[in-house]
Amino acid sequence: MVSASDGFPVPDRCGPIATRSASFNGLYSSSCPPTPRSRQSSPVHSSRVGPSHPFSSRRSRSQFPWYRRKRLKVVMALVALLGSLFLVNWIMLARLQHDAPNPPVSKSAAKLSIRSSVSLSVSVQGKGNKSGKGKKPHKGYQRMLALAAHALAEDKREPKDLWQEPLAPASTWRPCSDLRNWEPNEGKNGYILVTANGGNNQQRVAVCNAVVVARLLNSTLVIPKFMYSSVWRDVSQFSDIYQEEHFINYLTPDIRIVHELPKELQSLDLEAIGSVVTDVDMVKEAKPSFYLKNILPIILKNQVVHFVGFGNRLAFDPIPFELQRLRCRCNFHALQFVPRIQETGALLLKRLRKHEGLIGPLDRYLLGPFAESVEENGNNVKKASKYLAIHLRFEIDMVSHSLCEFGGGEEERKELDAYREIHFPALAQLKRTTKLPSPSELRAEGLCPLTPEEAVLMLAGLGFNRKTHVFVAGSNLYGGRSRLVALTSLYPKLVTKENLLSAAELEPFANYSSQLAALDFIGCTASDAFAMTDSGSQLSSLVSGYRIYYGGGRMPTIRPNKRRLASIFMKNSTIEWRVFEQRVRKAIRQTKHVQTRPKARSVYRYPRCKECMCRTD
Repeated sequence: MVSASDGFPVPDRCGPIATRSASFNGLYSSSCPPTPRSRQSSPVHSSRVGPSHPFSSRRSRSQFPWYRRKRLKVVMALVALLGSLFLVNWIMLARLQHDAPNPPVSKSAAKLSIRSSVSLSVSVQGKGNKSGKGKKPHKGYQRMLALAAHALAEDKREPKDLWQEPLAPASTWRPCSDLRNWEPNEGKNGYILVTANGGNNQQRVAVCNAVVVARLLNSTLVIPKFMYSSVWRDVSQFSDIYQEEHFINYLTPDIRIVHELPKELQSLDLEAIGSVVTDVDMVKEAKPSFYLKNILPIILKNQVVHFVGFGNRLAFDPIPFELQRLRCRCNFHALQFVPRIQETGALLLKRLRKHEGLIGPLDRYLLGPFAESVEENGNNVKKASKYLAIHLRFEIDMVSHSLCEFGGGEEERKELDAYREIHFPALAQLKRTTKLPSPSELRAEGLCPLTPEEAVLMLAGLGFNRKTHVFVAGSNLYGGRSRLVALTSLYPKLVTKENLLSAAELEPFANYSSQLAALDFIGCTASDAFAMTDSGSQLSSLVSGYRIYYGGGRMPTIRPNKRRLASIFMKNSTIEWRVFEQRVRKAIRQTKHVQTRPKARSVYRYPRCKECMCRTD
């Protein structure tokens, strides 16, 4: 569903603009299609028909010197005019090339560009994404990557605040969503079934929203189910990722939770009796009043309702204080990973830190009994390695959904169009029938995910030195392992979970993308610094919120303003490295401040609010 709002400015002749759709991350508005260039041909002047010159019958024109001079002046004037036209045309083309986004790179040009750049091998192991195999970075980024390599080779001291967040204001907040101020809910009105869609992180949000709805409607929640997705291709269910008994027991003072429906309700045809409610039947971020008016009558009549999808179907405001606190309690306390994920996550953190005995500030919340204490291993002689985690949300689903272009030309456009037809048919139909903003307009508005090349340039611009240990989550990138060349060339100590864990250690999680995402969640959340590359990513949002909630003001997160970064990257063919550094650091510094949750924004991402955290000052 596309709603009306302000779009991109276009000339009046284009008519009104359709606005961005909230259904697709607010990406879309319409714009005038580009008009093909019309060829300008020089006018052809025919000889003038008329009476002959009065002297033509008696002597030739060439006999008069004044006439020859006049003809010479005309020729020189024409030459000067043509020359000025060529000059103006050349200047306009030069400005267009300078101001326009980077053009797609042909295969031959990309190969030549890669050969001319610093040649370093990719250290990432494991299978890369076959989609977009062979895609190379924008030709324009080769210049910036070379400048970054030169700057990092100087081995300058890192900025003091690079691994910090504003401690004084951040440390005044402490977790307190575990506090309760109500009696247990008996769930007498009926039962709520939920089949959550999306990946692991979307499903986590759906589970906590379902807990709140169960309390609101005085209903019993059945352990949620997870929908199989053609994108994620994972058959994992709740008990494969989270500890069921801990979930039930921890929330018992809040709601009643059971493993399955009573036998007398299991045989009901829920669709036939009108108890199936899909995302199509509900508005996005519905208010509590919607559930009381439309869902409660179904439960009272049929004793059961089944939510199918349930993606972002509960508003963040307005909502009663205790219900909002329950939301936080579910996310930060009730959902704990199963022991085998915790155990493998502990192994991952040990190898990231290159230290057997260090416990991080968030380890016990993430790993439970598998978080080893420092005291158990005696005195720590070896200093642990700090590491930076970065989530590259550059998988093919995000790339195709963004409607942006990433330098792959016509081949890339056809591939992403085909992917949209299969996995996002509604978006593909919208693209065919609606005037949408061009890829360059989307990029200028900061609506495109950062490419791996842009992400590594951001890190280098911020001042992370070449020796930085970097953990990359979401390494199944569009374009395969070749897209990591830019990162590994500047940061050779770059690793993924596939590097750090053996094939035998990863084997239990093979083909289970949600369980692998849980390992990425642990690696990112426990890092000394975390860098987001796409604000719309659920993993980045949940990681950021978890670090705020339990971090005590000591777990910095880099949140780039992609619109500001886009304006910087568009100058990549001319900008000096010193200026690039200054502008990137200023853009990030403006986002690195302690703020309370803005109205109507997610408590999972912004838990600094009175419902979730308490002030100590």
